[in-house]
Amino acid sequence: MSTVLLHRVLRAPPMRVYRAFLEPEALARWLPPFGFTCKVHELDARVGGAFRMSFTNFGSGKGHAFGGNYLALEPGRLIRYTDVFDDPNLPGEMQTTVELEAVTCGTGLRVEQKGIPEAIPVEMCYLGWQDSLVMLAKLVEPEIPD
Repeated sequence: MSTVLLHRVLRAPPMRVYRAFLEPEALARWLPPFGFTCKVHELDARVGGAFRMSFTNFGSGKGHAFGGNYLALEPGRLIRYTDVFDDPNLPGEMQTTVELEAVTCGTGLRVEQKGIPEAIPVEMCYLGWQDSLVMLAKLVEPEIPD
């Protein structure tokens, strides 16, 4: 099992970044890596609550589904959740921890994802997260007046 660690600074307040991880429409917009679409089937954003979603490769139409449970939620500070793939070739349970910290220019974001199935090359996981974090920044950073 592998682990990835990522760090970014986003020009957005911690609560806006926090919401992007827990609102279905926002998550579907930024989480899938480039070339994929996402459908959120269920999202109960509370400790013990579950989520379920699927990613589809836009080019081939092939997809994979996964879901998990929220283990810890501290608004504007921390999100911890599990992930389990439906595909039996991707066994095990991953755990992702997202830490948010207010910094002078916005939010320091740290992501740790551990327990990545051996069938997923760790460098591909890094690439996917890098794509996702670019899209997260594009969602949360703009200051758009009401």
